[in-house]
Amino acid sequence: MEETYLLNVEGVKKKILHGGRGELPKLQDGSKFTFHFQTLKDDFERTVIDDSREAGMPMEIIVGKMFKLEIWETLLSSMRIGEVAEFWCDAIHTGMYALVSRGMRRIAEGRDPLEGQKHRCGMGNMFDYHSTGYDDLDELQRTPQPLIFIMELFRVEDPSAYKRDTWAMSKEEKLAAVPVLHSEGNRLVLRREFAQAAAKYQEAVICLRNLQAKEKPWEDDWLKLESLVTPLVLNYCQCQLELGEYYEVLEHTTELLQKHNDNAKAYFKRAKAHAAVWNEREAREDFQRVAHLDPSMAAAVKKELKQLGERMRKKHVEDRKLAPCQAFSQHCQPCQAWVKAGPAQKLSVLGRFHHQPSLGRGESPRAHGLYPELFLSESLIVPQRHSKH
Repeated sequence: MEETYLLNVEGVKKKILHGGRGELPKLQDGSKFTFHFQTLKDDFERTVIDDSREAGMPMEIIVGKMFKLEIWETLLSSMRIGEVAEFWCDAIHTGMYALVSRGMRRIAEGRDPLEGQKHRCGMGNMFDYHSTGYDDLDELQRTPQPLIFIMELFRVEDPSAYKRDTWAMSKEEKLAAVPVLHSEGNRLVLRREFAQAAAKYQEAVICLRNLQAKEKPWEDDWLKLESLVTPLVLNYCQCQLELGEYYEVLEHTTELLQKHNDNAKAYFKRAKAHAAVWNEREAREDFQRVAHLDPSMAAAVKKELKQLGERMRKKHVEDRKLAPCQAFSQHCQPCQAWVKAGPAQKLSVLGRFHHQPSLGRGESPRAHGLYPELFLSESLIVPQRHSKH
């Protein structure tokens, strides 16, 4: 077919391989292109660098969101739906291709596309890399060169026609999405669909954190956003408590309390998480802080402390039954370590200690209620003389 230059675009040639249908799509900020592409070197063999069909998924670009390879938005804007076109692009347009390809390959491999990337502009990241991790892309990065892109455009969607990812939203769209996500999360909680509710709360928090990143910390605009973040984080933590993700709760409540050390609800949820993982001292300290900060929660605290005490007493009874030796003693180092350990740590306690009482001639360890076969190392099974109880 006839080869032509794109209007007002220097260093680009277009060849239509298969005609599209209809008029050129009307674009606006937020419109989304979905297409397949193939990238070739401009050499005799037309060496294939990337092929989205082999990766198993089409490519998507959001108009106006500063895609690193800006020329692609220009190329796609010249195409009709269903069109297949070949574009030759001079090196002035392809300098960033190595970084774009690196990210796409990582996504296809199930890896983080931003792994190892510093927060700076694209060119800054280019100079920061010693290697992309791919030999062919390292070559392109060292010696920018003309490339050929073969593209097939499937569809163009208006911003209102698809669910937009957080990163693709404007400030106004993110602010508008937060109360909707909050409400959806609350509705899911009432249906006891805690995992789905947690995802809604988390998405709302991400919207607000993205906006906060553009504000100066602790100034008015930042604080207004923070006031919206706090209840969402607490709701998220409540869902995680219901799901048994206690360490997730400990992480997020602790982070929240570093900023707001007077938040009684955060202390209460952290206390419940501590109690669930047998951190008795920490749980009691947090419950006491709750009662001090918010006297209206005193009854709830009293109830939780009573339940904690009952659980700990039962645990101590069970621990005494299963301790390293039946001659249980508060002076026995293995026995006390056993009592303090959580369920997941008890085997490691057995492995660290090979406690035996002093044995008389001909006495069996089992006569003292010892179970050497429980120990993790065979070398620890041999009866030895250690400190008495």
